[in-house]
Amino acid sequence: MRILLACILVGGGLVGLALPIISPEPEPGAEQIALDDRSSRDSNETLAAVTGPNEPATWAADVTLDREVDGHFYADVTVDGVPSRMLVDTGASVIALTGDDAEAIGLHWDPSTVAVVAQGASGPVRGVQTRLSTVTLGNFEARDVDALIIPEGLGISLLGQSFLSTVDSVEIAGDKMVLEN
Repeated sequence: MRILLACILVGGGLVGLALPIISPEPEPGAEQIALDDRSSRDSNETLAAVTGPNEPATWAADVTLDREVDGHFYADVTVDGVPSRMLVDTGASVIALTGDDAEAIGLHWDPSTVAVVAQGASGPVRGVQTRLSTVTLGNFEARDVDALIIPEGLGISLLGQSFLSTVDSVEIAGDKMVLEN
């Protein structure tokens, strides 16, 4: 039984590692938008969806993000009506806001409530749990999204799984990250 379980776990892990390698490129002619400052295209033309709390996202079109020179993917989102550029972090369980971004959104916290909220690669991460009313990417809107405020030590806000999990599929193929329904 243990050998069977080990084989299943190893096999599943290998399949998971291979998926980004064998994932097909987006279909030719598929609608794509670049979500950065260089984009001359209005993302509102290609996305259209609104969801309520805990409802799955419905995308009118796939979203494709280009890998930046630093090797990461970034998205321009709106949080509670305030624009923010975030690093897309598929390994982050929730959205993590820098202290500056949280203040720009109008979120305030008592410094005495800052506590260990996660374990990062370099040790404990201190912050405050919060909930965002809306997180918008194009015309897609997720509501009541869990997030953390990390007052110190975070260079850029992270777009994590509390938002990404509302999308059916997030795949990396070459230098593209494709979010699709």
